[in-house]
Amino acid sequence: MCKLVGTFVLLLLLSLDSRDCSASSQDDKITLNSVQHWAVKLGSELSSFGEVITRKKRVQESFKSAQIESRDGEKLVQSMADDIRAMMELKVSAVKRIVEAAENMAFDKQSEPVPEDYQFYNSKEMDEPYDEVSITTTAEPDFNLENWIVRPPTKSAHLQLNAHFYNIPVNTNFSSVHVPTNVYAWADDVIKGIHWSEGLDTHFINNYQSDPTLSWQYFGSSTGFMRHYPAMKWRADPVDIYDCRTRAWYMEAAASPKDVVILVDRSGSMTGQRRDIAKHVVTNILDTLGNNDFVNVMTFADTVEEIVPCFEDSLVQATMGNLRELKLGLDNFETMEIANFSAALTRAFELLEIYRNNSGGANCNQAIMLVTDGVPYNYKELFEKYNWKYDTPVRVFTYLIGREVKVADVREVKWMACANRGFYVHLSTLAEVRERVLEHVNVLARPLVLQRETHPVVWTPVYANVTDPKVADYLWEQRERAEQKERFMSQRRDKTHFNSETEQNRRWKITQMKQGQYSELGNSQYQLMTSVSMPVYDLRHNESVEENGQKEMRIARLLGVAGTDVALSEIQALMTPYKIGVNGYAFIVTNNGYILIHPDLRPVYQQILKPSYNSVDMIEVELFDDDRGPRNFSKELTALRQEIIDQRTGNKIMNVKYHMDDMKRASRAKKHYFWTGISESPFTLVVAIPENYGRHRITPPPNDDIHRLSLTFKNISAQQFLLDKWSVHPDWLYCRHYERSFSSPEEELSYFLERVARPGWRWPAKPRPPEHHKNKGHERHNGTSDGRERTKASNSTPRNEYYCDHGLMQALVYDAINTAWFNKSITESASNETALKFIERFGYIVAFMATHSGLTRWQTHPPREHENSSDTRFEFGKQWPRAIDEVWYRRAVEQHYVDPLSYVYSVEMNTEKVPLNVSAAVVTAAHAVFHGDGHRKAPAAVVGYQFQHDRLAEWFFNITATCENNKGCCASNAWDCFLVDSNGWIIVSEDGNHTGLFFGKIRPDIMTRLVEDEVYKTIHVVDYQAVCFREKKTTNPAGTLLTPLENVRLVLAWFLATSVWLYNTITVGLAQGSVYTFDDVAYQNYENDEETDDPFLTKPPTARIERDFEKLVLINRTRPTPCDREMYLYQLDYSNLNEKLNKPLKECDRPFYVQLVNFTNMLLVVVDANCPKEEGSVFSVEPTEVLYNETLPCLKHIHPLYRKQPVSCIRSHPEESNIDMCGRASIPGRNMFWIPLAVVFIYTYL
Repeated sequence: MCKLVGTFVLLLLLSLDSRDCSASSQDDKITLNSVQHWAVKLGSELSSFGEVITRKKRVQESFKSAQIESRDGEKLVQSMADDIRAMMELKVSAVKRIVEAAENMAFDKQSEPVPEDYQFYNSKEMDEPYDEVSITTTAEPDFNLENWIVRPPTKSAHLQLNAHFYNIPVNTNFSSVHVPTNVYAWADDVIKGIHWSEGLDTHFINNYQSDPTLSWQYFGSSTGFMRHYPAMKWRADPVDIYDCRTRAWYMEAAASPKDVVILVDRSGSMTGQRRDIAKHVVTNILDTLGNNDFVNVMTFADTVEEIVPCFEDSLVQATMGNLRELKLGLDNFETMEIANFSAALTRAFELLEIYRNNSGGANCNQAIMLVTDGVPYNYKELFEKYNWKYDTPVRVFTYLIGREVKVADVREVKWMACANRGFYVHLSTLAEVRERVLEHVNVLARPLVLQRETHPVVWTPVYANVTDPKVADYLWEQRERAEQKERFMSQRRDKTHFNSETEQNRRWKITQMKQGQYSELGNSQYQLMTSVSMPVYDLRHNESVEENGQKEMRIARLLGVAGTDVALSEIQALMTPYKIGVNGYAFIVTNNGYILIHPDLRPVYQQILKPSYNSVDMIEVELFDDDRGPRNFSKELTALRQEIIDQRTGNKIMNVKYHMDDMKRASRAKKHYFWTGISESPFTLVVAIPENYGRHRITPPPNDDIHRLSLTFKNISAQQFLLDKWSVHPDWLYCRHYERSFSSPEEELSYFLERVARPGWRWPAKPRPPEHHKNKGHERHNGTSDGRERTKASNSTPRNEYYCDHGLMQALVYDAINTAWFNKSITESASNETALKFIERFGYIVAFMATHSGLTRWQTHPPREHENSSDTRFEFGKQWPRAIDEVWYRRAVEQHYVDPLSYVYSVEMNTEKVPLNVSAAVVTAAHAVFHGDGHRKAPAAVVGYQFQHDRLAEWFFNITATCENNKGCCASNAWDCFLVDSNGWIIVSEDGNHTGLFFGKIRPDIMTRLVEDEVYKTIHVVDYQAVCFREKKTTNPAGTLLTPLENVRLVLAWFLATSVWLYNTITVGLAQGSVYTFDDVAYQNYENDEETDDPFLTKPPTARIERDFEKLVLINRTRPTPCDREMYLYQLDYSNLNEKLNKPLKECDRPFYVQLVNFTNMLLVVVDANCPKEEGSVFSVEPTEVLYNETLPCLKHIHPLYRKQPVSCIRSHPEESNIDMCGRASIPGRNMFWIPLAVVFIYTYL
């Protein structure tokens, strides 16, 4: 009996214990019916509220007269391609006129002497507009040199801000000249070119008058200067490193594509400065290559080795990423042993022969660049075997390094270049490397110049308006220096605060930013563009040179390259996004498969350009939904990519996944792709349209033209229907005036709406390029009268002051007229007192509407009267003006096909990088309005409202505070209740700090169950445009040769440092008796700063202090590197959702209820708080790096993708053998400069 009683008591205790720790009491228990009731009530009340606030039904009635038009993707893409091609022809025509004028002017005038008092507009010396302070500069020291030449000052000019040229101060009456830092402007060949090219101003101005959309025009000379129109003040921070001859528009036009093998001698004699010069030579050669070129760098001594091991036995495309990898590899090679030239040359010739036979690589020019300090003999037998018997397909360029070289070395190295259609250069200083390396460009251009007939038209890949791509690395380095300085100073000011938890958390967040948790939104300070360019030839056959007297020498000289920029925004405006519709887009792909224009091209991180922003592949932004791993692209996808690159016309339906909201939301869809080539260019246009709602579009009725407006409304313009609180899409081309500037797109549109209403309005025709009369060869310089007639004819062409998109303007005016009633306040539209009280209870509310034509309207309650300019930034339409491109618009249209009656609710996300101020948070609700004609429908607009987040939370907890027994419910501590959106982000929680956080971060155990039950589906997204931060090596011990002299230097350096330290210790100890810690001096050692004044160290730091100091204060220097990052995002799966959700609570085995809130995209999640959280990994939507076995450039090289080789290839000409110029020695005049520098170097070295 006792045993039975004992057993019963034990079971009772276990039962009570189990109930205590696993579930709520019966009195506090919530049933599934209660949760369902809450979800229905909350959803119904929100829906009723939304109907009143948004006036959805009236919006729908506003479009009842609109027509539904089927969207023909094939016609749409062809029409866009035709418009883009016509625009490109205008630019090409302008460049052709510059080329023809430059060639004729040079033929007539380049031999004329330049007046001694000649002045020109120097871009770097022009005055700032309206800035007298900038004219005052620090006086330079006087030079008392006998041979000092006083040059005339630069011409002064008045500059004005010009909106067309990105609000840069310019003068459109003439051009100005930029001269690189390494080029002397008054050198004979440079100043002559500047002088004769002044005549191009007339043609620059005529081009701009005939095509007001034209951007910068320029002529880049082979001598280094660049004449650009309009004139402007050249800005360079901190120094000017721009050289037009290393830009893509120059390099690709100057010579046909090329395969290049660079051989670098790493024998024992190539140490010290010779090694540094060799590295500088290779770096400058790499800077002259573009996306259509292929290259590899090999070092040789006893063996031949690739500088990047994974590039072995191959050539790699000269993308920014690959060139960066090659340059980094230059830091790692050591000099030793004896050079085996035979092995190196054989390896290079055999590699180029493989590519030549297989039509791989550039499949045009081929060259070997040999960098050495001497050769034993000329290796004639190798050239006979590998080059001469094939009619010399490979050019050989030789770079002899060193001040003191043998005559035999000069003779043999020069012979190797001259015998193989190349060029020889002798380099003895770093200063002359850039200028001398560029000689190979002129040699490769000879076949182009000799044939004279063809001027290849070159379109560049996308690039940003910065002086040099290397500036990105500099800016990142400057940012890290600032961070390091701030750490030093912070630690010195207050060590306690520096070591505090708060400060450590702040520094941790900085580290997290480096690890990739950064936003890529709002990076608009860079202008993305492409350029079109053409080579300019010297039409002379011979030139008189001084060589043992006057001598006529056969020449084939490239004068330079002419071109113009085309802003990508101008091309995007021609893609008529309003015709494509919401969640559709157009993009352009180059012949290499790289993106020129794409809405998901993200070239900037933290306001700095990404290292490989201009070589983002099409399949790295079009994420097809095939559940494959990173870079495991399907055959179907690569086949589609090849068809697009080959510029074929076609279409295909594909399942895709895409991200929104700064890569925090993802969705799946089926999209229809249409593509066609843009003729006379390397580009292919692609249009992607959603398969369901993308099939049709809204159009105004044909009898509702803008011209009828003045008749119908008695000369009232459409501007009368846009009086207050409206905006238009800032990136769309409604109408553009070429001669006036406006403060906003709305102001410009209002101007044109007034003009349309005036009598005599005519829609301007699209500009077409004027007829271009091409002369042949050198005869052009004789046709001066014909040229004047053509110039006169071009000047008489009427100039269009403006351009308008008739279809878009008509759609906008239709929307404006039919939605003018939206200007009434919300309270005026309230149908009854109950609705009015409803509105009043919610306080501040914004109701908004955005239409398919890009028009956005909004109203506030209570209304804001007499708003000043400082308030406009808080206006809804000023913050979200992009209509169909806004996230809430896109999500609302998608939601229509889930539940046509539902609203999409969202709050701003709360992340580490952008914390959310919950007290000021607002909730946005959006609903798509479709218009149909019975069997077809299309999205016409999206309506919605915003209100304070705390009002929704109050509403939610009022509803969930009541249940069956009216005890506890969501208001008690026994239950945790959440509103979670369709992507897993918390909208409402009992803990306000949870607002905007990812639900998987707060309750990973519940999120795991929801994913397992397929309530949420995981979407794996890979960011192929990510940036990672590799640790940067600050020292390179391989750069020093450990010779006996080096060991002596180390001993002397140690002895000197110890003596100085001992002297300072004694002196300071006696004089001041002060004590300084290691961290007081550390900043002095890092960087000389005027604010610090602790120059001495009293005792060497201990190892422990050093370790602690490095851990807390010193940052790890990093280098931004392209990488892949993957993330797992989540989306609500609506298939069989009720079956998945209507499951009972099972104690702590399933301690939660989930219900869909009616007419919304939100889930109501109710969790038993008495059940312990299950241990498990925390869900994260943050990106993590994809780790491969190879570096990213190596991985891409191992798995190459298809590319289309450029059409133009001119690599040889029979007359080239008549040209004798194939090299010259180092510049002797500059050698004197290195004498004092050498003294300083030796003093520093020892």
